[in-house]
Parts: sequence; structure tokens; C-alpha cells
Amino acid sequence: MDATPSQRSRYEIGLEGDDLYWEEIDEDIHISSFYEKDELISEEENEIAKVFKRFPQLNVSEVARSMGINKSLLARYIYGVKRPSEKRKKEIFNALRKLGKELAKL
Repeated sequence: MDATPSQRSRYEIGLEGDDLYWEEIDEDIHISSFYEKDELISEEENEIAKVFKRFPQLNVSEVARSMGINKSLLARYIYGVKRPSEKRKKEIFNALRKLGKELAKL
């Protein structure tokens, strides 16, 4: 909201074409923010969203990179646009546990 017109004009379109990112102001918008609530996976069902909501300091890009998946795919899981398989859900939680263990060592 406080960005200058010049800052607003410098954005990147995500690889999947479903998100915009303004690096200079550290802001991103995912297409899911325009979906109707009934089109998305409910918040009660979405365990991944619960973790990222509980820990807003988690960087979606870095978590995705550590897993070797695209940020926009992880964002789709978080926003409830896409439902991860059980295998993928385990991979996400394992990556988060690994991050927690690394933080505990500091």
C-alpha cells in the first residue's frame, strides 16, 4: 500500500504464472487470494496452512527450495488450492522438522 508507483511496476511473475512477487518491498500475491472460499480446501482440513499460519516467519520460498519443489506449488498447498498427496505432505513436514532441528542447534 505504501509502495511507490516505481516499486509497484517492478514485479516478477512466478514460474507457474499464478503469483506475482515484488522483491523490493517483499510482497507477493497468489491467484488463490481471488478464489471463493467454497472453492478452497477448508482451513480445518489444511494441516500445512495451519503450520504456516502458526509460524508466519517461515519463508515459503526457502522451505520449497529446501525440498526441491516450486514455491508456487507449496503456496497452492498452503492456500488450499491444491491438495497434496500423503507422500508430499510427509515430505513437507519432514522438511519443516529438519529446519526445526537445525534451528535448535543454534
